[in-house]
Amino acid sequence: MQKILVSRCLLGHRVRYDGGAHGPFDLLQQWLDEGRVVALCPEVAGGLPTPRPPAEIAGGQGALVLDGRLPVLTVDGADVTDAFVAGAQQALALVREHGIGLALLKARSPSCGNLENYDGSFSGVRVAGEGVTAALLKRAGVKVFNELQLDEAAAELARLEQA
Repeated sequence: MQKILVSRCLLGHRVRYDGGAHGPFDLLQQWLDEGRVVALCPEVAGGLPTPRPPAEIAGGQGALVLDGRLPVLTVDGADVTDAFVAGAQQALALVREHGIGLALLKARSPSCGNLENYDGSFSGVRVAGEGVTAALLKRAGVKVFNELQLDEAAAELARLEQA
């Protein structure tokens, strides 16, 4: 059975930067019931508290953080890059441990966003980009989806199961 890495906040765990959560969504509940879900909040896994100050990446490019070219900064200017990278590395370790090829991560998160992110100005401006964890998982060949792409994620799961 194919396992799926899922952001804990999408499962209703109160781990978001503001102490909130999303979901759970019906499909995620089904995957939980089937024993497919490997849950992780990369930011908490990397050592950040809940709640915590919001963080963004200038230009929204998590790959540049992984390459050591950009920091992840909080709204207060604190550099939390190391925690974000550590959380991404823990996600990759889980992917390897469980043979995971599919991740469902939180949209627009500086860790988990897979298509767009905030631009680093803390003004709500979105740019095409991805979070640190999403970038690392994509580099490893994992298909990364967000909660707005549940149908696409389900289709990819079916494809992986038939491979």
